[in-house]
Amino acid sequence: MGFVLRSDRPIMNRLLLAVLLLPCAAAAAGPDWAAYLGDKSASHFSALKQITPKNVARLEVAWTYHAGGVDPNNRSQIQCNPLVIDGVLYGTTPDLQLFAMDASTGRERWRFNPASEPGLAKSAVNRGLAYWAEGEDRRILYANDRFLHAIDARTGRRIPSFGQAGSIDLKRDLGRDVTGLSLQVTTPGIVYGDLIVMGMRVGEGPAPAAPGHIRAYNVRTGAFVWRFHTIPQPGEPGYETWPPNAYQHVGGANVWAGFALDEKRGIVFCPTGSAAFDFWGGNRIGENLFADCLIALDARNGKRLWHQQLVRHDLWDRDLPAAPDLVTVVRGGRRIDAVAQVTKSGHVFLFHRETGEPLFPLREIAVPASDLQGEVAWPTQRIPVRPAPFARQVFTYDEITDISPESHRQVLERFVKARPHVPFQPPSREGTIIFPGFDGGAEWGGAAVDPDGVLYVNANEMPWILNMVETRRQGSESSGSGLAIYNQICAACHGIEKLGNKAQNVPSLVGLGQRMKTDAVLALLSAGKGVMPSFAFLSEKQRQRVADYLLGAAEPKDAAERSGPGTDAASAADALGSVPYTMTGYNRWLDTNGYPAVKPPWGTLNAIDLNTGDYRWRVPLGEYSELKAKGIPPTGTENYGGPIVTAGGLVFIAASRDERIRAFDRKTGKELWSAPLPAAGYATPAAYMANGRQYIVIACGGGKIGTRSGDAYVAFALP
Repeated sequence: MGFVLRSDRPIMNRLLLAVLLLPCAAAAAGPDWAAYLGDKSASHFSALKQITPKNVARLEVAWTYHAGGVDPNNRSQIQCNPLVIDGVLYGTTPDLQLFAMDASTGRERWRFNPASEPGLAKSAVNRGLAYWAEGEDRRILYANDRFLHAIDARTGRRIPSFGQAGSIDLKRDLGRDVTGLSLQVTTPGIVYGDLIVMGMRVGEGPAPAAPGHIRAYNVRTGAFVWRFHTIPQPGEPGYETWPPNAYQHVGGANVWAGFALDEKRGIVFCPTGSAAFDFWGGNRIGENLFADCLIALDARNGKRLWHQQLVRHDLWDRDLPAAPDLVTVVRGGRRIDAVAQVTKSGHVFLFHRETGEPLFPLREIAVPASDLQGEVAWPTQRIPVRPAPFARQVFTYDEITDISPESHRQVLERFVKARPHVPFQPPSREGTIIFPGFDGGAEWGGAAVDPDGVLYVNANEMPWILNMVETRRQGSESSGSGLAIYNQICAACHGIEKLGNKAQNVPSLVGLGQRMKTDAVLALLSAGKGVMPSFAFLSEKQRQRVADYLLGAAEPKDAAERSGPGTDAASAADALGSVPYTMTGYNRWLDTNGYPAVKPPWGTLNAIDLNTGDYRWRVPLGEYSELKAKGIPPTGTENYGGPIVTAGGLVFIAASRDERIRAFDRKTGKELWSAPLPAAGYATPAAYMANGRQYIVIACGGGKIGTRSGDAYVAFALP
């Protein structure tokens, strides 16, 4: 059916245009938050306008929903950015159950517990969900542990026609046996037509890791449709950037942070992580395509359209931490569809959406060489000329904290022992400063963009210290000893001295024998728990040796024995001896009072005009009440979870460790409103309309960086 505008009927023309534009206006002002991060372009944008800078100070709590499932030891979290569709909110609990509730009242409708289903498990974290509908068939695509479930959105039950009894096992269809290796899904896939494109979290340590290939499945049946090899195989582009046959044993290069989709063009944008091991790459010499890349794939078949590698031969865990943002910018009066990618290092890369051409020039910089055995750092890296980084890049003497004389002196004593900091300084035994730290710059909360081409991103600005040690230490002769295996599979999280890491929710293993028996330790090593992966790739004897070491038992004389040749478990376990280094843990550099070792600000919120590369504003995000009481200006805090931006003129974000949610003026960055939360909101909010009322909802799970855990979702609205 076609429409023709006639010059002799101007009034009819205006009426006709109004009718034609109605669907577009309705879509733009839609009441729902129907996809992870707001829409499939990952914009974090809501077109709702009921809440404005003039009335935002009147926001009040509309409802609070306590999901249950909180860990009494403050190790549970809720990182979920919920969906809101047709007045129903879908989210996940601290113990990873899926629920549906009335979005205007917070009253629960149903709940799905994967642990109650035979063969399923609950582990890792969940950051969101995907949705698909056709007619009355409405599905929530919910991933947990290594499984993807199709859940009936009306009843909360699995749909039997999908996969096996409603679920598919994502350890399949990788083209390589990954039995016993860690694989979990923390961030939802993205739906294109009848396909769902899936990423996953895999191991990143010295232990064997699964490859991070990108896959698509049929939403109706669960059937496997296509796979893109992020670690190329013979004959594929990029194969030459790895040692021969690396695809058979190297892992990582996975999409763990989420996708963005250009539905009109059928392009899915995939940000990949680093190759494993994160900090030593002597067994993967080369640039390592397609690790640390933004890849544009044809969503229909997985064919590569273009790619840009943002870090070559990554030695710093600089994997791309967030879903990219699809944005339209103006250059020379011409509108250009672009894709923006934020990074842990605090940079924004901007590319033409169809061609991959950089829209701001990229500068090649020389980087230092490595002195670790077998390592060959790539000699150059690329950074964008504009915009300027949204986090400081070099930790010098002048940046050492001056929060107190004692803090300055204590940090200085450690500073002089570490290698002088420059960007991309390779890992070292002496200690390499990582700044911005392992958690950004930007992290998994990502950035928001508005229709004007302005990007809003929160940043962490704190240094971490990376120390490398030999895996065979303290006189250990064999890579099969309990100590050596612990160093390779456990030390990165629990530390060489088994002290754990409170800020990372990693418990101490000192005195473990007083809390756990041998059988319980063996079961934990085999099955994993929470964010701890399974180490089922180890043989029974190797798991026993690790348990003996942790519990203080004597090392057996046959410590060099393996699980036997010719088995997949033996092949994976034998790989342990091939990596000569591990790290001492993910160590934030803090002063004696627990504050970051660098001068404030320690957390910021930034507005960047992507049309020009200029900053609109930059403000601290979060505060420490005890420092404020001393007259110290707001310092910002470490933060997790992202912002959202609304057509009403506001940026909403929680994320900070001070357990508050805030609203900022989109134009000026002025803080206009804040409210306390029952626990820190380490998640991205959602905005939606229900029964004529606009809501802002945030998951308050806490549990990170030493803060208390919570189980609440809190919704705010005008009176």
